[in-house]
Amino acid sequence: MSCLLGIDLGSSSVKVSLFDAGSGLCVDSASYPGTEAPIKALQPGWAEQRPDDWWEYFAQALNALKAPGVLKEVVAIGISYQMHGLVCLDKDLRPLRDAIIWCDSRGVPYGQHAFDTLGHERCMCHIFNSPGNFTATKLAWVREYEPELFARIRYVMLPGDWLALRLTGIPATTACGLSEMMLWDFDTADTATLVMDHLGLPHDILPPLVPTFGDQGRVSASAAAELGIPAGIPVSYRAGDQPNNALSLGVLDPGQVAATAGTSGVVYGIADCRQAVPDTRINTFLHVNRHMGRMHCINGCGILNAWMRRMVADEGASYDELNALASGVPVGSDGLSIIPFGNGAERVLENRSVGASVHGIDLNRHGRAHLLRAAQEGIAFALYYGMELMGEMSVIKAGRANLFLSPLFRETLAGVSGATIELYDTDGSVGAARGAGLGIGLYASADEAFASLRRLGVTEPVSDPTPLLDAYKRWKSILEK
Repeated sequence: MSCLLGIDLGSSSVKVSLFDAGSGLCVDSASYPGTEAPIKALQPGWAEQRPDDWWEYFAQALNALKAPGVLKEVVAIGISYQMHGLVCLDKDLRPLRDAIIWCDSRGVPYGQHAFDTLGHERCMCHIFNSPGNFTATKLAWVREYEPELFARIRYVMLPGDWLALRLTGIPATTACGLSEMMLWDFDTADTATLVMDHLGLPHDILPPLVPTFGDQGRVSASAAAELGIPAGIPVSYRAGDQPNNALSLGVLDPGQVAATAGTSGVVYGIADCRQAVPDTRINTFLHVNRHMGRMHCINGCGILNAWMRRMVADEGASYDELNALASGVPVGSDGLSIIPFGNGAERVLENRSVGASVHGIDLNRHGRAHLLRAAQEGIAFALYYGMELMGEMSVIKAGRANLFLSPLFRETLAGVSGATIELYDTDGSVGAARGAGLGIGLYASADEAFASLRRLGVTEPVSDPTPLLDAYKRWKSILEK
């Protein structure tokens, strides 16, 4: 059996999947920890995690597999990872500090200053974005506030780069990774030295480039002994979680759209490089196949749903029970609206941090069920708010995970957007495994790699969306006050 190992390094957990390339089936999967991994927030707007914890989560997820013996059959590894994080390494390739992760907003002022100083048109021409709140500007914060530590940095990496380093001992990143950092110049097809020079970042602080698909290094003997996987097998694919989510759904061609609703919520559409229209509120990155990925992201997605579960629901209630309770409330939540942006500044709001808030609450009528429904509606409305900027969509593909497991959420998003939602039996770790197979040439084409991808169901837009659109207009008027 040619078994592929896919790893999805998220901010909530690390999930692993073993994928049989011959049958096109997932053999086994597991994740760790079982509850959301902690995020350190030492100050408002900050978010940090320990890289060594990610490695421990990965090892524990492998240990949790029901058929660990299959690990001996692994022939290649693919990695999906939380985007935009900053891992700072010393000369011995050890982390100098906790990683500053994607939802940390301390880079916002540095990005805005760079955008204004370099010039909006110049930035949009070269990096297709405002420098914004991404890896490069997080590093600018380190340079200003932790200068002694900054002087000791040998390399900066994304979370997936760091995990690959722990597996192989080889420091590297990809062109796609540089575009996530806001350090890829689309005009020159090279490192964005204009951003690095403006932020005062040494050019040699970036590790060498490896291809998104291909031999990125081999599992070291020490990592193999610790994890129970064969030494010498290649890490043959890596990508940020949203490009990888699109890959996992077979979304590779211009016009196709993928979505996910985990800790963050994302709508990710593919555009041809020559047709991409940069917009400061919608991010544009290199896709895994060198097309463009246009991405609308909201930070306060699944994290709001998880917060509701902890704070509002009965202790121990499952998400299915919460969904059933919320479904008993009519569309529009009886006038209750929730703004879900409670996890940092939002690109779609031009980096304004508006937070999370509840509006229209009637203490005589509203209860837990209303709050639960209003939360899911608020998340769906926030996604649609960005979709309006991206243009009309007829079909959205999503994996069977997180909020897309909720029929109420799928119906709300389909109803307000007018798009059909197709649900597939896949997730980020399975997508990374298929990517690993492509990376070693196990599949002749992407069509072959995704031939076994199974559609589980379809959610069509409602025949009369008026109640939903009325609720969305109310929600939008609150947001834009």
